[in-house]
Amino acid sequence: MPELPEVEGVVRDLKPAVEGKSITGIVLSETILASTAAGKQCIIKNIEPHLFEQVMTGMAIEKIERRSKYIFFTIVRDGEAFILVNHLGMTGAWFIVDSLEGITEEKFRKHAHAIFTLNTGELLVYSDIRRFGELRFIKNLSDHPPLLKMAPEPFDEDACKFFLAQCDKPKYANKAIKEVIMDGQVISGCGNIYATEALFKESIHPARKVSRISKVRKQALFATIQAVLQESIDSGGSTISDYRSINGGAGEMQHRLKMYGKKVCPVCETNTKSMTIAGRTSVYCPNCQR
Repeated sequence: MPELPEVEGVVRDLKPAVEGKSITGIVLSETILASTAAGKQCIIKNIEPHLFEQVMTGMAIEKIERRSKYIFFTIVRDGEAFILVNHLGMTGAWFIVDSLEGITEEKFRKHAHAIFTLNTGELLVYSDIRRFGELRFIKNLSDHPPLLKMAPEPFDEDACKFFLAQCDKPKYANKAIKEVIMDGQVISGCGNIYATEALFKESIHPARKVSRISKVRKQALFATIQAVLQESIDSGGSTISDYRSINGGAGEMQHRLKMYGKKVCPVCETNTKSMTIAGRTSVYCPNCQR
């Protein structure tokens, strides 16, 4: 699943290519329409697909920004602003092409689920192979309450203070540190990849309870999470499995990872172990991480 650095990369690529343009038409996939007819919401959330097509047509894309792992499109019509919220899920990707044939990877071309025609004649395409992503049309963030519960951005001035305060709460104190730092209400945007890397760099076992980690070590861990996220942003994110930036672009961070997906510890050459924490596979070094 794309984490903060990957989503940041998508936003940085989308902004110059899309901001200031308007939507003149939309086509949604038969998969979305069939799912809705069967009583299921697929990608298009909280609004009927045909109504989504109607309300989005004529909108100007004023601004694109990232918040945690979400992409926010500020869209405007007749002076009234709305928000199109996008979560990439496991395999979501954006493309800006002249035609669908411009999407070079067949698996993304085959799973193009929302095709926005822009006033320039270009197509802004949202593809999603596994269809776990979402496009949510809202007026205010309060229309989708989970968005209001996100932790501060990890680079915000008060983010570490917020993290430490959350760790002191009873509901987090006895949880595994790996689970807690992947919780978007504790730290925004840190998922399995970068939690694994930060814990390895700080020699902390992923299952260690939060209450058994000193404040000094928590502060150091938070600083390392910031550093790992920034390194990944600078490297274009980690292209693992089906993550792509716009138009199929790939990142380089996967070549810098020290523990995620590794079989042998790069420090002590001990075979790594894995365990499941919060439903995710956590790889760690049984020798280096305590």
